[in-house]
Amino acid sequence: MEACYSPQQHNVTSYGATTVAITTLEAFAGMWINAFIVSVLCIGWIKKKTLNSNEKILLLLGCSRFCSLWFSWAYSFLSFIYPNYLYVHPRLQLALFFQAFFTHCNLWFSACLCAFYCVKIANFRNSFFIYLKVKIDRMVPWLFLGSGILSLAIGIIAYDVADKPHCNNLNSTGQGNFGSANIKMDTYFFPSFFLTGFEYAASFMAVIFAAVFLLFSLWRHKCKMQTNSMKDLSMEAHIRAMKSIFSFLVMYSINFVCLVLKMVYVTKKGSYMTFLIVVFQYTFPSLHSLILIFSNPKLEKTLLKILPLDRSVKRKVCMS
Repeated sequence: MEACYSPQQHNVTSYGATTVAITTLEAFAGMWINAFIVSVLCIGWIKKKTLNSNEKILLLLGCSRFCSLWFSWAYSFLSFIYPNYLYVHPRLQLALFFQAFFTHCNLWFSACLCAFYCVKIANFRNSFFIYLKVKIDRMVPWLFLGSGILSLAIGIIAYDVADKPHCNNLNSTGQGNFGSANIKMDTYFFPSFFLTGFEYAASFMAVIFAAVFLLFSLWRHKCKMQTNSMKDLSMEAHIRAMKSIFSFLVMYSINFVCLVLKMVYVTKKGSYMTFLIVVFQYTFPSLHSLILIFSNPKLEKTLLKILPLDRSVKRKVCMS
């Protein structure tokens, strides 16, 4: 089966060139950041012969984001620069499969990390929450398995959609899943979009609940410390943690809105809104990974060692 594509794609437009240039910078910066996280954790794994649950989630999250950025960038680059090479069976189908799989792995592992932090850090007296706190480490492998199965299901659907002969001028709009192709919206595709939207909403709701519960717990603990006149250092640590969680919540919410808008603007390639959506979706994995690095003493210390910064600057960062 030959995949169909528009003959106009042979000529690189200014929109395509701009999109490729910006996404290339963002993608390679994000891949470097996540490769750093994976490398540090793997070296620690080799030295200690073990990883705790938090490090396991960070490791898989870093791997999924690296792969997601790589496949999304390669798909975007080929669709704009070398469409004849991409739109040949089964290259397009495989590209969309891996894009969808790693994109959804990224979403679910982010949700797992947020839920893990909530259960480990938050302090509630509810019996079910106490049960989760005790059992969460044993539940982490099952969370990985569930995330992988859900992501694999979307990847298979993406492959199946791309393999149908109903395609009409398949064109890439950047990072994402099979929804990033400009396809004929007949009744076959609506169930696919419904399942994709359901996974977006489910992972988003998991992040919302976990982040809100964690913020509430930290805020309540901060109020208790103020009442008891405890040390300022503990107060500042809680405030920094609240700011970090809140910033992630804002970024994840914007990313969720972009995912939904991309499904709405699926047939409007070249629009200003589509360009903004693509740019932010390449930005989110990098920014959140940076927040994770500076929230982890081990990762932060290693990053400061390799950065060409002045010693006084590094000392100030470590003190902060």
